[in-house]
Amino acid sequence: MSDDRKAIHAYLTVESHDVWHEVSEDAGVSLSGFLEALAADMKEHPPEDGGHPRWNDILKSARKIDAQRRRRGGR
Repeated sequence: MSDDRKAIHAYLTVESHDVWHEVSEDAGVSLSGFLEALAADMKEHPPEDGGHPRWNDILKSARKIDAQRRRRGGR
């Protein structure tokens, strides 16, 4: 991998993993391209500055998922 790129690693449920890949494939884009576009959108419209209304809902959901995983010891 070149020095100007970094890998991202995440543990997802099988369902979430499949959704990421299916949505990307259906849109005709790579998952990497999809994630890069989402990051550009978040940079342009940061959630803490109001961003897009859905970003705040998504972040609340992410916090809930993280809290549940912490209670289960990271599983």
